[in-house]
Amino acid sequence: MRIQDTPEEWPVTATATPFTGNKTSVRTDEVEMPDGSRVKRDYQVHPGSVAVLALDRDDRVIVLRQYRHPVRRRLWEIPAGLLDIPGENPLHAAQRELYEEAHVKAEDWRVLIDVYTSPGGCDEAVRIFLAREISVAEGERFEVSEEEADMELARVSLEELVRGALAGELHNNCLALGALALRAALSGEGIDALRPADASWPARPFDV
Repeated sequence: MRIQDTPEEWPVTATATPFTGNKTSVRTDEVEMPDGSRVKRDYQVHPGSVAVLALDRDDRVIVLRQYRHPVRRRLWEIPAGLLDIPGENPLHAAQRELYEEAHVKAEDWRVLIDVYTSPGGCDEAVRIFLAREISVAEGERFEVSEEEADMELARVSLEELVRGALAGELHNNCLALGALALRAALSGEGIDALRPADASWPARPFDV
């Protein structure tokens, strides 16, 4: 039996948006259950995100260290950003984030893994790309501000990231999922079996 997620939508009999923020909002839906009862579900409405696991010629991953206020921690992460332009091509967004946060470009792009970060309370969908054949980008570095102005960049082996995630030392979901997915791909059918960079993404349809 092939295990596969499937689309489904239970009836929503009422909806409200009690909070609207700069990039996300909170929605309250009244949902009809299969037995006919109705319950309220609160969740964060999110535009979606992309992340990039960029691998250099020495099989090191570009990572950055950034302060994250909600968890009161400075986390090691991979370059990532919001899909805050409706219908934006996720590959284009990923290429932009890699340039802005690491000032590099890549010639080879694949889809590594697609996930929902917290489907019980948020509709955020994330596409994590694998980027290879990287080189320094032309032009001036992107000007950063706020938390990003204090970022620290490094290149770390894939094995060290996998070890750190399994040891409970690295907690960023995109970094951990990306590293573990790449390790699984390398141990399985290989990188050439990964989906192409323009593979369809039903969770966040995009313009070609």
